[in-house]
Amino acid sequence: MFLLFPFRVKPTMSVFRSGVLVLTSPLSALSVRLAPILASAAKVVQDTLYVHLQPGLLLTGSSQPNSTYIPATPEVCNLITKLYSNADAHRNLDVRVLLTNIKNQSSSQQILSSVQNLSHPPEVVLTDFQTSDGGQYNPAKQQLERYATNCYSCQPNLISVLLYPDYVQSDEEIVAEEMIDNSKILETYSDVVVGGTFDRLHNAHKILLSVCSLLAERRLLIGVADKELLDGKVLKELIQPYKQRVEIMSQFLVDVKPSLQYDIVPISDPFGPSVTDPELKCIVVSEETRRGAVSVNNRRLENALSELAVYEIQLVKDPLHSVNEEDKISSSSLRNRLLGTLLIPSTGNPNISAKPYVIGLTGGSGSGKSSVAKRLEAMGATIIDCDKLGHLSYKPGGPAYQKVVDEFGTDILCADGTIDRKAIGSRVFSSKDQLKRLTDIVWPAIADLVKEALVEAAAQGVSVCVLDAAVLLEAGWNDMVHEVWTVLIPEKEAVIRIMNRDGASEEAAKSRLANQMTNCERVQMSNVVLCTLWEPEVTQKQVQKAWNLLQKRLKQETSFPNDKPVLKSRF
Repeated sequence: MFLLFPFRVKPTMSVFRSGVLVLTSPLSALSVRLAPILASAAKVVQDTLYVHLQPGLLLTGSSQPNSTYIPATPEVCNLITKLYSNADAHRNLDVRVLLTNIKNQSSSQQILSSVQNLSHPPEVVLTDFQTSDGGQYNPAKQQLERYATNCYSCQPNLISVLLYPDYVQSDEEIVAEEMIDNSKILETYSDVVVGGTFDRLHNAHKILLSVCSLLAERRLLIGVADKELLDGKVLKELIQPYKQRVEIMSQFLVDVKPSLQYDIVPISDPFGPSVTDPELKCIVVSEETRRGAVSVNNRRLENALSELAVYEIQLVKDPLHSVNEEDKISSSSLRNRLLGTLLIPSTGNPNISAKPYVIGLTGGSGSGKSSVAKRLEAMGATIIDCDKLGHLSYKPGGPAYQKVVDEFGTDILCADGTIDRKAIGSRVFSSKDQLKRLTDIVWPAIADLVKEALVEAAAQGVSVCVLDAAVLLEAGWNDMVHEVWTVLIPEKEAVIRIMNRDGASEEAAKSRLANQMTNCERVQMSNVVLCTLWEPEVTQKQVQKAWNLLQKRLKQETSFPNDKPVLKSRF
């Protein structure tokens, strides 16, 4: 596999952020050529790759070729599905198949005259069109550049690249060419509806939305899950905010087919407007949601509305899914892969010393935070246990002891003069006012002990410290760390763990969690997120990934010290 460039550059280097790939091969041939074509394109474009289907386009001759319509057949839908499926092997690429020149209803117009604006104007135009002339001033390259600028808004000084993927026509391709039937056109509908979460828009979403766009003649109504509908989702805390999901999807839709009207609405129940909108004619579902279409039509009949035609698309398999992920391309798998990665880049903390590098580890009751701390300790981190420091602060002579006794009275003392933590706990946890009175004393005392521990760690040459603190964020101790790592677990699982671990009732366990910061609140303030929902081996892999990525970050900071702010010690 090789590329011909109009300038000297390494073939394996991704040199353009956006590009448009003009595919000229017959549709039947493309089915088996897509993988090598995309592999070649992925070496040239690193972010957004638009794909323009124009089978039979000639880039030779004196006349300027024009974009023409191609019919929206089931074969075209299958090709688009296969294209996005193949694109999943190149996860750096945001592939978008342009549908402007794919007609889904009878039309006498054969030439597209207007220039379409794209959200990421291409810097390069690529094609699978092959010519024996590979020179820098190949006329086909000049034709390709003119063709692209006549169709789409491109960056000035557009560069053209002829791809020469390493493929030969196979028996499968020859048979496919003989069997293809382009006479059948997709049945279309004025108004089409579809629903989903659409979190972290992926290639399966793009297939679904592309098919919907081909089926719709006038309007596509999209119900986006929100609020209560998100409660049962895996790692719901990592789901993008509704507004962000809608913005990403809207940009994609306007790119691929700007002529449609798109109505995007939030839904908090499984039906949304699909059961009340009289103008809807068709609903698009996947294999796993076909029962939902039946329910929608039943409700529409109850509301004296006509039934919707049902169009079903197949699920797309994910060949790279891990043991605890779904075997289809899914948002939950993408969220799973975020665990252990840097979700929010650390901007540095100028208020604390650069060494040791301090990780603030937090999480709610039953989250498995302590087990994660032990795993990090086994990897070389020094643990500062704030719970143990809290016990130390309560001891006679400790920094919080006398202040607590003065505030709450001597009746909280045991016979030996120590503070009865259960007695004071039962008093303060039933009153937010009294709890605040206690934490206003204890949290600053623990913070002082933490600072002492960090000074000692620095003197010993410790590289990484983990501040293990359940109330890290509530107490404001995140100003003593470089990064915040949160360990989370779904509330239902946390309740079970608390009941099993502490012998607490279900009501008591839920009450304890209700008095803590929520998972969502913690995640919003975290650089790295981990989850202990699955087997210990899965947790170990997450922690190992997080640790390895941390070491890379620390190495980069050491390699480029002048790029970082000078950190001042407060000790």
